[in-house]
Amino acid sequence: MDQLETTIAGEICLSKDPGSSMKKWREIFGISQTELADYLKVSNSTISDYEGGRRKSPGIGIISRLVAALLELDKRRGGRVIKQLDKDFKPKEAAFQSHEFTGAIKGPEFMKMIDGKCVANPSRLKETQIYGYSIIDSMKVILEIPVHEYMLIYGKTPERALIFRFVENGRSPLIAVKIGRFSTDMKPAIVVLHGNLEEKTVDPIAIKIAESEKIPVIITNKPVEEILAALKKFEA
Repeated sequence: MDQLETTIAGEICLSKDPGSSMKKWREIFGISQTELADYLKVSNSTISDYEGGRRKSPGIGIISRLVAALLELDKRRGGRVIKQLDKDFKPKEAAFQSHEFTGAIKGPEFMKMIDGKCVANPSRLKETQIYGYSIIDSMKVILEIPVHEYMLIYGKTPERALIFRFVENGRSPLIAVKIGRFSTDMKPAIVVLHGNLEEKTVDPIAIKIAESEKIPVIITNKPVEEILAALKKFEA
């Protein structure tokens, strides 16, 4: 339940139009403005103004209350929508694993720990700090993860490295990152392409996407088990 609540609240917070996103979720739960307003002890016009963009974008506190209200009201009806969404939003654990650091790690230091080489935006890597990383099975994420679940890959913060495994040339992971931005408005601080890659074999389209998105790209073939061991001592 916590994961579902976080996912919905996160989508609303990160949306370019929070009011429309609020309205969408209220309608998914089949709850009227009046019912929601009564539960929250606010006027109908307050809900209407938020959804119509006539009020200043709500802060995380208001969004959290709204999402909690939707879940509670559905629960009182038997939890039909919650059960369906909980099933749909369940993370595909086999597709990715997210890890958080206890503090920031600088980009060059991270690259050294994974025995990597920066093939795109090296100057930005020097300025980059990350607070976590996610190990991703490239094909499973691309083929199996719905767009609305992309934000789960980012764990607690997008200021992280996405390590894509089983990469052949890097085009698909970078396309996935770019497409994911349309729904989450999030992008990673670093993209790592893990596989039997050399700088000359990285797809030029992948490099162009990375440059347009201003994301440093690192390649490495260091065994994943060794990468996990090297990073584990920095994890929360």
